[in-house]
Amino acid sequence: MASEVENGLPVDLKNFTQAELTAWVEGLGQPAFRARQILGWLYRPGITEFSQMTDLAREFRLLLEKKAILSRFPAPLLEKAADGCVKFAFQLADGQLVESVLIPEAERNTLCISSQVGCAMGCRFCHTGSMGFSRNLNPAEIVNQVVAVRDYLLNTPPSERPGPERVTNVVYMGMGEPLQNLGNVLSSLSILTEPRGLALANRKITVSTCGIVPRMREFGERSPVNLAISLHSVDDTVRSQLMPVNRRYPVAALLQACRDFPIARRKRIMFEYILLRGINDSDADARALATALRGIPCKINLLAYNQCPGLPYASPSRERLIAFQQLLIEAHYTVFIRSSRGQDISAACGQLAGKAATAINPCQD
Repeated sequence: MASEVENGLPVDLKNFTQAELTAWVEGLGQPAFRARQILGWLYRPGITEFSQMTDLAREFRLLLEKKAILSRFPAPLLEKAADGCVKFAFQLADGQLVESVLIPEAERNTLCISSQVGCAMGCRFCHTGSMGFSRNLNPAEIVNQVVAVRDYLLNTPPSERPGPERVTNVVYMGMGEPLQNLGNVLSSLSILTEPRGLALANRKITVSTCGIVPRMREFGERSPVNLAISLHSVDDTVRSQLMPVNRRYPVAALLQACRDFPIARRKRIMFEYILLRGINDSDADARALATALRGIPCKINLLAYNQCPGLPYASPSRERLIAFQQLLIEAHYTVFIRSSRGQDISAACGQLAGKAATAINPCQD
């Protein structure tokens, strides 16, 4: 965004928070309330041109057409699962691809969004980790995932929608490590929660990190949304094998950062724990987890591994999953088992983007 302004290029207004939009509008010699007017239009369904912003003076609309753009994604590649999940692959302006997953339930629609193209973290069980890192997403590219899926829902007949007609919850658990793109993620959160923007409640948004310890406190101080930690083991040897980030920020440092995290009263950190058969799913692993998390206001989300072609991991049995949960419940934790959704489509992060990239740019022999 800053480089566009410096180079005199048209700016994408969806990159601006309200404060940034106000400063930009004032830089055009316009009063601050014009920014509030623009925000009132910017995220409405069907608004694609400045000419539709009818309470703005015609001269100002013409100026906006010269100085700015209203970005949106082209039609995505999508796959629908039998359980109602929909996976989207969006093509960005530079040809890169990014994924989002809609997870519908009777009373809510949770959208899992991406913060980067690819990922530099290299988690061994994650398909995105095998893709490597390309670049950060800007705020507009993050927010436009929500906008595009919102529009998809509005255009889907009620009889074909398993959930509500809007996105109710957003989780930053797609491609990328959000805290490695903290500035743009914070801007996107401001836009998502802005009443004149997409008006999502802070409590309905969760940002997940694999444990970028130095940025956790800054995130907590600058945003009131929920924090989730991708943990998966409290044994440093095991976690370092699964998640290379642990070599830099080992378990003790990560859990101390969680204890120091500025969390509101009655809120809790969510620990995400994927069970991998024979690796981190034993009774001893459950007891170690219970001991390690003592004193941290938290809840625990268990998920059986969603097997991915090409990766050497397997899902535990349902009985093992239940036994693991029971040991944590007996240790007085709130523990959920998250159902694996969309297993009949390219469900793992990165799979659909990889498939779409092949379709758009097929390999040449």
